[in-house]
Amino acid sequence: MKILVLNGPNLNFLGIREPEHYGKETYEDLCSMIRRHAEEIGAEVSIYQSNHEGALVDAIQEAYGKVDGIVINPAAYTHTSVALLDALKSVSIPAVEVHISRVESREAFRQVSYVRGACMATITGKGFQGYLEAMDLLMKQGRRQA
Repeated sequence: MKILVLNGPNLNFLGIREPEHYGKETYEDLCSMIRRHAEEIGAEVSIYQSNHEGALVDAIQEAYGKVDGIVINPAAYTHTSVALLDALKSVSIPAVEVHISRVESREAFRQVSYVRGACMATITGKGFQGYLEAMDLLMKQGRRQA
């Protein structure tokens, strides 16, 4: 199974940005953990991060016909981007929304997720572990479809 992991704005500053919400581990730590887990579960993984909405839309569109699942942490675009929702709907690739922090217990504006409507599941508040759970969900989904 091929999985694309997409990360939105400011996630490249993990370990620096608001460690009380996101922890002290770095973006490179996250990527290493994802790659190790992919190897353990027999998945092929590619990881992409951008601070630009259009670049994330392009990555979703480029995944069409090439990947079996998407793990997406849209970060701040969660609450603003109809474009990401439309891109996910357009490609019809099973997707799981992930958030490192418990967004449901944070600011009021973080309670709305536009991308959730195109995702089979949402995982919040589990730190980096949430990405691994999302990958496991996609693998399970892929086995059911095979």
